[in-house]
Amino acid sequence: MTPVTSQPSAAGGLQSASPEARANSHEPTVSSLLSRPWYWYYVLGLLTLCYVANVVDRSQVLAASLQAIKREFSATDAQLGLLSGLPFAIFYSFLGIPIAAWADRSSRRNVLAWSCALWSAATGACGMAVNFAMLFVARIGTAVGEAGGSPPSHSLISDYFPKLKRGTAFSIFALAVPIGTAIGAAVGGWGAQNLGWRTTFYLVGFPGVFLALLVRMTVIEPPRGYADFGGKVIVKGEAPAVKSVVTFMFGRPSFVHLSLAAALHSVVWYASGAFNNAFFQRSHQMSASEAGYWISLFSMIGGVGTFAGGYLADRLSKRAADRRWYMWVPGIATLACVPLQFVAYLSPDRALVMPMFGAMTFMAAVFFGPSFAMTQSIATLRMRSVATSLLLLVQTLIGQGIGPWLAGFISDRLVPSMGRQSLRYSLVLVGLVNVWAALHYLIGARSLRQDLEATEKLATL
Repeated sequence: MTPVTSQPSAAGGLQSASPEARANSHEPTVSSLLSRPWYWYYVLGLLTLCYVANVVDRSQVLAASLQAIKREFSATDAQLGLLSGLPFAIFYSFLGIPIAAWADRSSRRNVLAWSCALWSAATGACGMAVNFAMLFVARIGTAVGEAGGSPPSHSLISDYFPKLKRGTAFSIFALAVPIGTAIGAAVGGWGAQNLGWRTTFYLVGFPGVFLALLVRMTVIEPPRGYADFGGKVIVKGEAPAVKSVVTFMFGRPSFVHLSLAAALHSVVWYASGAFNNAFFQRSHQMSASEAGYWISLFSMIGGVGTFAGGYLADRLSKRAADRRWYMWVPGIATLACVPLQFVAYLSPDRALVMPMFGAMTFMAAVFFGPSFAMTQSIATLRMRSVATSLLLLVQTLIGQGIGPWLAGFISDRLVPSMGRQSLRYSLVLVGLVNVWAALHYLIGARSLRQDLEATEKLATL
């Protein structure tokens, strides 16, 4: 019996497509490349490369340039925290939903290509700012473009890779975060010191336009649900209305806890990402470039953690026949970050600080693959882009919107008592949020199996 996928009703809700309608439909010709695993990995590699550019443009070049921007524009730490978080978080989060809905209704490849071109051009424009306000506006442009990056990419990956391979596929995709962070930290630190922060933004921003062209010319748009049923089912009809997707996803307790866990962990992630370079400069007397090189190294270690997270979740879930490991793996790793953060930020001994930073970054990066994979599994086939945008809405609005600002705010308040060392204590205090994040992963695991089974029944009724 051929499985039947979920379809939207006229009112935007979910209903099952009839077998008769399926029998009378004519499936379009699908390129033979879609059945070739090497092409799956080519597309995955290109999407990952776009995500690398996204991460480089998003934060690390700015993070490495913060001290120079602070001097040039006479900005406070709180202002720098706002620049690193608020404009990006608001526009990235809220515009992600309509752009994702567009992707669910049209060509995900084209949405990604246009978005990549926009965020790349806007990042280059950051270097043209002549005052803090202009830089703030340019960052908004970067956010608008990057809002259309992850949702269509996640949906495309889900239609290229079968369910039992998605945890690993999403971990490979999520390697873009540590790789992009490593490149951004190294190039940003070197560029800020040797080229100036403006030229550095030109260097990392404008080349992304060529990536956008490569996506448009070489990525095939697969049929919806292509990988779920061995390429035999093609989803017809319109995607559900955004309101229906919101109701569906937030009606699943596991997704609510998953998104809150990722968001709270991201408070720590983005706070550290925004201020680690400044921390090394202030507390360990490093230059911007030296700090950038160390952060680059730690980010590569984080890449190992990113891959390990998805790989372990896939293997443990398969071995134990229990998909709750997709929640348990990131929950355990997030909790393990807390003691590592105390040593990494408070110890004055570099010989101890550096290995602790490596271990902390490894554990912090584990959550990406399992979180992305479960979001796609909880969602039905025609709502995957919007489902990702909802996860990113919560994660980015809370994580990036609050994290950098909170770290900067606490640091400013500690200056009278801690002086130049205020930032290290601020980052430790923000790091305690990881305890709260881990709790949500563990609570979310309780309802994960039931929620996944409910979604899968919609495709077999």
